[in-house]
Amino acid sequence: MAAELVRGQNHPLTETRLEIRVSAGHPVVAGATLADDRGAVHGTARVAHPGAPSLPGLEVPRQAAADHRIAVDLDAMPQDVHRVTVLLALPPGTGGPTRFGAVAAPFLAVTGLDGTEQASYTITDLDTESAVVALELYRRAGAWKVRAIGQGYADGLAALLADQGLTDAPALAGAVHDAVARGLARVVAPPPRSSDETQVRQTAAAGAATGGLPPTTQPPSSTPSSGGPIDYSHPGRQAPPPPSAPAPAQPDRPATPVAGDATGWSMEERLYNQVWGMFEDMARSTAAYRSAVDFADSRMEQELDQVLSDPRSRIGGQADAAREAARAKHEALVDRAREALDRDLAQLAAEADVVEPALPAPYARWDNPCWHAYRSPMEMPMAVRLGDLRLPEGDAAGIGIPMLVRLPLERGLWIDSGAAAGDALTDADELRSRAAHTAVLHAARLLAAYPAGEFSVHVVDPAGTAAGALAPLVDAGVLAGPVARGAAGVSETLARLTERVDLVQMAVRAGAADALPPDLDIAEQLLIVHDFPHGFDDRAVTRLRYLADEGPRVGVHLMLVADRADAAEYGPLLDPLWRALLRLTPVPDDHLADPWVGHAWTYEPPAVPHGSAVLSQVLAEVARARTDLRRERGL
Repeated sequence: MAAELVRGQNHPLTETRLEIRVSAGHPVVAGATLADDRGAVHGTARVAHPGAPSLPGLEVPRQAAADHRIAVDLDAMPQDVHRVTVLLALPPGTGGPTRFGAVAAPFLAVTGLDGTEQASYTITDLDTESAVVALELYRRAGAWKVRAIGQGYADGLAALLADQGLTDAPALAGAVHDAVARGLARVVAPPPRSSDETQVRQTAAAGAATGGLPPTTQPPSSTPSSGGPIDYSHPGRQAPPPPSAPAPAQPDRPATPVAGDATGWSMEERLYNQVWGMFEDMARSTAAYRSAVDFADSRMEQELDQVLSDPRSRIGGQADAAREAARAKHEALVDRAREALDRDLAQLAAEADVVEPALPAPYARWDNPCWHAYRSPMEMPMAVRLGDLRLPEGDAAGIGIPMLVRLPLERGLWIDSGAAAGDALTDADELRSRAAHTAVLHAARLLAAYPAGEFSVHVVDPAGTAAGALAPLVDAGVLAGPVARGAAGVSETLARLTERVDLVQMAVRAGAADALPPDLDIAEQLLIVHDFPHGFDDRAVTRLRYLADEGPRVGVHLMLVADRADAAEYGPLLDPLWRALLRLTPVPDDHLADPWVGHAWTYEPPAVPHGSAVLSQVLAEVARARTDLRRERGL
């Protein structure tokens, strides 16, 4: 279980390949130092920072951002390294906060590569400090542990580095800040809170004046300027020209996007991080544009109100001229903001054009040619694609961001088959049919993502109304057993899975995994419940809620196909169940929000091309791999 650390507390680490996730609510610089058994850092070559982000076993982000992921491989560390110290600092000279007391408390989480959190730490009680030693990973008696530090420095990064024993700390701190100032950041600051009208207008005005970006963001160039598009260039694509040759001037030439242009240990991880970077870029670019438009609207209203408030200027040529001038200013601001947005959207569209074809099967659409060469994987991927996300501003450019969800699933799925999931033109029976078909596509995607024998699917269809949609799974023979029918089938399936959750929980708590029954299926389990709550009594509902709450921690996941209105008789009893599940829809619907600025994104469910046999081919390969595995085991 994950440990929530307080300052000075330590916790053992059970894995050596880790991610340290940083969330600060405002752009910060992240770095790390490598020290020996006495805590000494031997020179700047043992410091990872945005200007030199990679060291053996360690990689830090190349930019200042509100959210960071630091990759650590403790087994790859040099033998003389006994301590990895994580540092955070506020970038100076950006017009932003200069002390941690003015921003949200930084939060750090140490996780495994599968996203499982081992320890977390919130750095509290900071005030005038502009740099902080967040936490450290240290080696003790051959094992690694994490310790929460939270030591702040009011004199900034130079003082922090000097305290690490670096004699040239001021020069190194300057190099770090220069690397940040060169525009390596891709993160756009989030919009201000709507409750603070003055702050909203100031930020929107700055966004309009800088072409849609806030004043704290500089364009990707060697010298600071007042604005520019998001930089998608590959950091190692072009070598610098020799000293004797002048650098070519290409002020208006967009950077060439590259698939896999992100941090990570593998191409799969780099593509995953790149897709999330695109998601964030789209959210923040749109936020800047909308803020600029809101400011333009507000200013025009104020100017028109001033004209109307003076009786002497309400009529005549003076009033007409004032109104025309206000509208002209409004159009100029909106056009400038739109120009900046179009520039960013063009880069995002170019990046999507190279990223989409390069995605592996778990991340790819069903029409991607990679599915024609699909073979059952040897290990579970980082994530799977459950659809696409779009914003209205990107529709003209055709920009859709893959919706990638980490594996194993941290929460169940709810395929909403109710009227709220569609529009007035969609028939209720058609919605239910599409919901069942969408559930089958999600189940097939999960089956294809896991190695043979490591994922089992159970289906409960009390009334048998989903027989047609379930045919691909049934015909391929990839289900763990026959589809459960009627109240008896519901009760038997829920009892079996509930027993599995109880047994695994007891084994984990007792540290006695070897004591599990030999016939227990230890693979990840998915329960698809169609047409809930038909066929469920009170006891079955209680078991379903238990599976939704406790199942994901021990590998039992829920996919509910239901119309919430059908379960209205249960009242607030089922509210925790709906909240515990990720709601998806069988038709496009704008109900999902991003974690940065909270836009309402339109979710588009997955779809198999009309007339394509890709679904049956993939399920046939899953069945073949299972047959081969049983044959190898002599079953």
